[in-house]
Amino acid sequence: MVVSMSRKGNCWDNASMENFFSHFKSECFNRCTFRTVDEVKREAKRYIHFYNRERFQQKLNNLSPYEFRTQVA
Repeated sequence: MVVSMSRKGNCWDNASMENFFSHFKSECFNRCTFRTVDEVKREAKRYIHFYNRERFQQKLNNLSPYEFRTQVA
């Protein structure tokens, strides 16, 4: 297995995922208390659906990612 890595110190590789997980933690996990693993899984699925289908983003002309992709297609 070969690891895919860019040049040393390039922080832009992970910027999109770090941005998503920052929103994920602040909008989902920091607001809830979970008792079981199933609750965590259910809430993670719910949030991912919300993030892709309902949560508008300024950089996408105030559309959700799903709406933006369907407009382009």
